[in-house]
Amino acid sequence: MKRVILAFVIFFLLPLGTHAVWWWNQGWPDSWSDADWSSAALLPKADAEPEAVVHVMGARVGKWRGIFAHHSWVVLKDEGAKTYTRYDVVGWGTPVRTNVRDADGRWYGNTPVVLTSLRGEAAKAAIPKIKAAVAAYPFAGAGTYRAWPGPNSNTFVAHIASEVPELAGGLLPTALGKDFRAAGFFAGHAPSGAGWQVSWNGLAGVTVSWVEGVEINILGAVAGVDFRRPAIKLPGWGRIGLSPL
Repeated sequence: MKRVILAFVIFFLLPLGTHAVWWWNQGWPDSWSDADWSSAALLPKADAEPEAVVHVMGARVGKWRGIFAHHSWVVLKDEGAKTYTRYDVVGWGTPVRTNVRDADGRWYGNTPVVLTSLRGEAAKAAIPKIKAAVAAYPFAGAGTYRAWPGPNSNTFVAHIASEVPELAGGLLPTALGKDFRAAGFFAGHAPSGAGWQVSWNGLAGVTVSWVEGVEINILGAVAGVDFRRPAIKLPGWGRIGLSPL
């Protein structure tokens, strides 16, 4: 029991505590209206590349919540399209939204990153599956959103990844809510299909997969290791090591 407690302190409490101190000292906008939601200019203009593309993107959430979590979304562009289409789940009104912000827009002032991408034929094959997954998202009704432990924006992206496994490598360990698969107990394939996941309400669980790595979820916070693209995963800090791309 002492070893279990020590491991919990080292791998969960210590990373969260140190990241909380670091994040608090960064500061943040006082309100949503004061925050910068503009494009971070990460993506080229849609008409600058004719091929089909898909991106999974993420940015830290606002205020103190950024200690713990990222917000994730999916951006796509059909071959020859002049604009991007962005799919998010948000916490107000009807959760599933299309083009609620710029494709690469900041989230509460926080600059996003591209987590994984598909291009060309791979993107063309994935786009119809993504659109079908968005339409079939099981928590699309008003009032179904829960910031913690889910279903939230990261639950939504994990759902899409379960239908398009090529995107699953981009799910961050700090994407709180990604492990919420269904109310109650879930046991089945990991989103990538390359391993297994057991989860209870997204609050506790284990994932073992070649793509997702080995992850332990306690109250939505994830610690683990990725062997495929060597990295450690820590609550608060997220992924430390090679990019999942």
